[in-house]
Amino acid sequence: MVLSFIKNALRLRTLMSITILAFFSPLVAKAFPIYAQQSYANPREANGRIVCANCHLAQKSTEIESPASVLPDSVFEAVIKIPYDTNSQQVLGNGKKGGLNVGAVVILPEGFKLAPSARIPNEIKTKNKGVYISPYNAQNDNILVVGPISGDKHREIIFPVLSPDPKTNKDVKFLKYPIYVGANRGRGQIGPDGLKTNNNLVTAPITGQITQVETNEKGISMISISDKEGNITNQEVPKGLDIVVSQGKIVKADQPLTRDPNVGGFGQTETEIVLQDPLRIVGYIIFAFTVIVCQLLLVFKKKQFEKVQAAEMNF
Repeated sequence: MVLSFIKNALRLRTLMSITILAFFSPLVAKAFPIYAQQSYANPREANGRIVCANCHLAQKSTEIESPASVLPDSVFEAVIKIPYDTNSQQVLGNGKKGGLNVGAVVILPEGFKLAPSARIPNEIKTKNKGVYISPYNAQNDNILVVGPISGDKHREIIFPVLSPDPKTNKDVKFLKYPIYVGANRGRGQIGPDGLKTNNNLVTAPITGQITQVETNEKGISMISISDKEGNITNQEVPKGLDIVVSQGKIVKADQPLTRDPNVGGFGQTETEIVLQDPLRIVGYIIFAFTVIVCQLLLVFKKKQFEKVQAAEMNF
């Protein structure tokens, strides 16, 4: 009796502990860029490809605008442009149509990082309203990610970046550094588990004749295909996809049964930035001033010589 009571008490205590732990534990958001952050310590692979391309298979353009050079311990803008047609609508996870979302990753040189809020100009804060930029992880604060956010208002994303100071960071030198950028628009075709999403066209599994096309109350369609021997193969079509075949049509294996729903894609680009030494600028200004003064003195001397020569000829 006492032993049974002790066992029940221990079970209750364990259950309460699990419940409390589950309640207070942070929930992991299943959205970009969490997939990449959980699977890759660094979003840029050895071959130079950014890992977002593993899920967003279509190739699109991406642009970056940034200064050619910056001074130490200064805030500058890296503007990521994600062009696409705002009238485009994607198939959402529930099969409905909706606007495209966007996301981006910026891989800065070591020492560069997201500018602190106190140093970001109010103009940039106003433009970035609703945009939450964060470091990729605790170990890589030079890698910044954002998304998913609405693409209708954020086809341009401003990353306020703070440059390092070699005086306080001995690992940083006054050199030219690369900046790598990747940006996606719309949903991916592959999920983090390696399975296809509903943002893919559906193809025929076999060659044969379509005998039936049915759609249930949930909007999911089933296409039945009969081969030469009369064997039936069923192909499920997720909700939201447009079927382009009909009953009685002959199809070949891997022939599209639906339109391609994907209207988004991923693109990456890169640029270079120079961490400029202020003393070099001062030295260049002094050099340029000296050259200008020397040139002026040569011109004045030439004019003086011409006047003297003219006077001697008249004499």
